[in-house]
Amino acid sequence: MSKQKQSAPGTVQMPARRAFLKAGAAAGGAIAAGAVPGLASATGNPENQAPNVADWSHYLGDGVDAHPYGMPSEHEAHVVRRNVEWLTADTQSSINFTPLHELDGIITPNGLCFERHHGGAAEVDPADYQLMINGLVDKPMIFTMDDLKRFPRVNRIYFLECAANSGMEWRGAQLNGCQFTHGMVHCVMYTGVPLKYILEEAGLKTNAKWLMPEGGDAAGMNRSVPIEKALDDCMIAFKMNGEALRREQGYPARLVVPGWEGNMWVKWIRRIEVGDEPWHAREETSKYTDLLENGKARRFTWEMDCKSVITNPSPQAPLMVKGHNIISGLAWSGRGTVERVDVTLDGGKNWRTARIDGPVLPKALTRFYFEFEWNGEGLLLQSRAIDSTGYIQPTKDELRVARGTNSIYHNNGIQTWHVQASGEVENVEVS
Repeated sequence: MSKQKQSAPGTVQMPARRAFLKAGAAAGGAIAAGAVPGLASATGNPENQAPNVADWSHYLGDGVDAHPYGMPSEHEAHVVRRNVEWLTADTQSSINFTPLHELDGIITPNGLCFERHHGGAAEVDPADYQLMINGLVDKPMIFTMDDLKRFPRVNRIYFLECAANSGMEWRGAQLNGCQFTHGMVHCVMYTGVPLKYILEEAGLKTNAKWLMPEGGDAAGMNRSVPIEKALDDCMIAFKMNGEALRREQGYPARLVVPGWEGNMWVKWIRRIEVGDEPWHAREETSKYTDLLENGKARRFTWEMDCKSVITNPSPQAPLMVKGHNIISGLAWSGRGTVERVDVTLDGGKNWRTARIDGPVLPKALTRFYFEFEWNGEGLLLQSRAIDSTGYIQPTKDELRVARGTNSIYHNNGIQTWHVQASGEVENVEVS
């Protein structure tokens, strides 16, 4: 993955909507005649393509009892989470990345949400599950799953991003794929109980300032959470996108800490201790701190900064044809909503405002699009998000000036994709 010193010379003309529709109609007629060079055509069996009647129209399909739990089409079998073998020592501490380049909208399907765990995915019987509240409370309590489901529940859409997402890019372009550079993020609708209701049931003592949620997995994952955040928008969730949590997502219950780094979202949560100061656990001292150039480290950098990435085109999703094309991407902010996304096709020389489509929610993924005409010359694609606080997503060089290159956490720098004349896309940096 090379470093580009100058932006590519690609000439880009923005299409008018009416002109594109006319061009689309003309192209449709030409396609039928098989005379449109440079436009994509079907690559399967010609006998199944128009104007012929396809094989699948000649016989009955599966009945409703063939797949009691719905599965994607066999033709989508390539849309899966993937890992990078050398990133972690073993599969128990591994990462499976979300295939962002294959998705659209803002909701991540449950089976494609990235995995990160420190001791393997625990298998917990909900009949045995209990959540204990102890420490600086009036009444130490233990709740079963049935108890939790009797509390008033809420539905909230949030993104979850690992603090190490894009972490391998601090020193330069490393991983050639949107799935691997940015795939430690997903967005789902969580159903569960606001944490404040549970804490109110146990009764907080006047000197209660911090919580220490602890996971029931072999790693005993734990983090310190300030009481203000816990009483604001934290949840104990037991469903995602309407169904029970997946095992790798903390089944049967997990903590949700909206907008904050993913390792605080303790999975398989078994205990919450209330205290008057932070615990300085392993994952907030030796890990998940941001080592600076001078040897000091930033700690408690909870919030995930405003960030965006173009998901298509990208290294795993090349440009296929000249002419009208669509840039698609995602933006998010742990501090609020995404107000605007700009895109550039020439490495930052000229910026244009992208079109945001779909719901724009606080602390959730936001989908953006940008339509353009590609003439086959090289492009340097970037996106830049601005959130509701006025924060503007920085360049990687701006981050390095401020923090150096010793950290692997909280890299929200602008990502660059180099589209080559062949349509292939490469992870690069511009300077």
